[in-house]
Amino acid sequence: MDDDSPVYLDYNATTPLAPPVVEAMRPYLETHFGNPSSQHAYGQQTADAVDQARRRVASLVGCSPDCIYFTGSGTEADNLAVRGVWEALESPGTLAISAVEHPAVDAPARWLASHGADLNVLPVDENCRLREEGLRTLDDETSLVSVMHANNEVGTIQPIEAVADRAREVEAYVHADAAQTVGKIPVDVDELGVDLMTIVGHKLYAPKGIGALYVREGTPIAPVLRGGGHERGLRPGTENVPSIVGLGRACEYAEQRLNERREHMAARRDELWERLSAEIDSIAWTGQGAPLLPNTLHVRFPDVSADRLLDKADAVAASTGSACHEGDGEEPSGVIAAMGLDLEAARGAVRLSVGQPTTPDAIERAATSLVRAHRRLTE
Repeated sequence: MDDDSPVYLDYNATTPLAPPVVEAMRPYLETHFGNPSSQHAYGQQTADAVDQARRRVASLVGCSPDCIYFTGSGTEADNLAVRGVWEALESPGTLAISAVEHPAVDAPARWLASHGADLNVLPVDENCRLREEGLRTLDDETSLVSVMHANNEVGTIQPIEAVADRAREVEAYVHADAAQTVGKIPVDVDELGVDLMTIVGHKLYAPKGIGALYVREGTPIAPVLRGGGHERGLRPGTENVPSIVGLGRACEYAEQRLNERREHMAARRDELWERLSAEIDSIAWTGQGAPLLPNTLHVRFPDVSADRLLDKADAVAASTGSACHEGDGEEPSGVIAAMGLDLEAARGAVRLSVGQPTTPDAIERAATSLVRAHRRLTE
């Protein structure tokens, strides 16, 4: 991006490819084209690359490579986790999700409910964090619990360990959509206690159109797509080798500099908040009382519409909420409603998410633009 481009503050929507990722992918875009299922040298070359990528993804999240299955997206991984487990169970009981799940989990869960599944929607508090009383509703009838590791709009990190502890008590399986956490904070499947976990390439400087699902050994799961025996029969379709290589390299890159990346993003986020809060009275940081992603600043600008604010702040590229939210942007998202916040005040809610490339100069420029836009709309 050149100096005249808007400051990009939408890293929770997608990230650019990291330079090491581009370099890792290049040979598989230009030279190494073999089908990994082919037995000859061309196929073996790309099969080896897929295996290496699988090891790199597994290393970042602390599991065996045999537990990683590549998918075409995070949405596919979420659907595979939710529907795949449900279809594999002989007599499924209740499916539990949080009230603030991404559509990739919420939609298949509600589809299953429309086909007879019992759905338990767990409430969240004003910080977008699961309420303890909701966890107590998980009982012996519960078969699967799917809760995102961190909310993509507010950035709240959910108590997945507590969810997993309760699920074990009632012998339920646990899936976590970790799209927003892998590559930003330490994520270890054993420490979290999850049975399934979604990883998304384009949230951690890898390409779009590639994801992965961690499946703990022994977890019942059936394929959602039908076809060949790729990914050990769980996800048919010829492997997208360049993107798989890119995801593997992105995971390796994240593991190498995770603490540095986390500290950098938290510093830029906090600088942005300090500049905004110093200039705008009554501005509010949503979820500030909860554990948060280091890069996410969800703020509620007073007395303005978020859409109009972003339209006036032409030096900033940001979102009013999830890029996957179904709506026209005129009304606050379902996440805000689930948190019980005042919907009129939430009209000014903007998600500002920084990334590894975000500089202090970019933060200063973005803050100046947002403050100026707010003043134009309220004076």
